[in-house]
Amino acid sequence: MEIAKPDVKFNINEELFRKYWRVIKLARTPTREEFQKIALVAAAGVLIVGLIGFIIYELMLLVL
Repeated sequence: MEIAKPDVKFNINEELFRKYWRVIKLARTPTREEFQKIALVAAAGVLIVGLIGFIIYELMLLVL
């Protein structure tokens, strides 16, 4: 008994290209205000992660 392969009628690369092209067409350049908010949130995240890492480093120095 042989299992038949499904009949695929579209090219996977072409389908991915269409999805990516749709996203590119919808994309736009952010306004200055949007960019500043995004940059502020990203900077705050970097500072918080750095601060947490520094605190863990200092605690490890105290323990050892």
